[in-house]
Amino acid sequence: MDGANQAWIGIDVAKATLDLHILPAGQAQHLPNTDAGHGQLRKLLPPPSTCLIVLEATGGYERQLVADLTDAGYKVPVINPKRARDFAKALGLLAKTDRIDARVLALFAEKVQPAPSEKTPEKQAEIQQLVARRRQLIDLRTQESNRWDVMPAKAARKSIQSVINTLEAEIRGIEKLIEALLESDDEWRSKAELIESVPGLGGVTATTVIADVPEIGKLNRQQISALVGLAPYNRDSGAMKGKRSIGGGRKSVRCVLYMAAMAARRSNPVIKAFADRLAQHGKPFKVIITACMRKLLVILNSIVKSGRPWMAQTTS
Repeated sequence: MDGANQAWIGIDVAKATLDLHILPAGQAQHLPNTDAGHGQLRKLLPPPSTCLIVLEATGGYERQLVADLTDAGYKVPVINPKRARDFAKALGLLAKTDRIDARVLALFAEKVQPAPSEKTPEKQAEIQQLVARRRQLIDLRTQESNRWDVMPAKAARKSIQSVINTLEAEIRGIEKLIEALLESDDEWRSKAELIESVPGLGGVTATTVIADVPEIGKLNRQQISALVGLAPYNRDSGAMKGKRSIGGGRKSVRCVLYMAAMAARRSNPVIKAFADRLAQHGKPFKVIITACMRKLLVILNSIVKSGRPWMAQTTS
């Protein structure tokens, strides 16, 4: 518990609005999510050293506000919306409005006191957004390709192919921007080379890890697995032993690690031997591939931490 905090603040962020709740005063305010609204908000807040402000991750609508508040010296944890919802249910607060959500976040700040989020450097934010945009464009291309397969009409197929061609051009453009950004940073370029030295891993895995796991190489194996959402959690109660499962974390990273694990199972001798050993013990495919994803992540973490590529790791 931080005895310096005298106020606990929750801010529910929507595309166009902000709902503020300050405890213990119980003050509530509804403001526009604009530069002017951010200015009004800061006038309502107590000094940075006396409060903790909690927001939910909202897919990007909160980023500018978080940056503004962090620049002003405020401690601003950004939490997963599921944590806030589960917390509200535990308190018996089943109704859900922006005003109620702001109060729940203020209560969460008071009772849980989560660690403040670190400010994302501008360059890191740029590569994160470019990698996310590439992922969105690929999803759109896949949707159009699926439509092409079930559209026999020539005119419809021509239209779909035109959209696919446009999307492919956009993807190539985004990839060039990502490549240029990586080349502009010695640390990122070095990380990419280390990651791509692992058999089965390529540029997509490297850029996603660099963009979405800036902590790679700075944590231990348990911490990095939990961060990405690849640490198995127990589901036991009394004599009942439930199945272990993963959850939370960073979905975008798990998606690329899934594809990387599939490739590594064929081309990476360490991962192949590991997967074969699990299969011989009767483990189902889902368990095997998840374990391979986790092992790959731990290997990447170790390689980046040591600064030694794959061959140096395996022959030393």
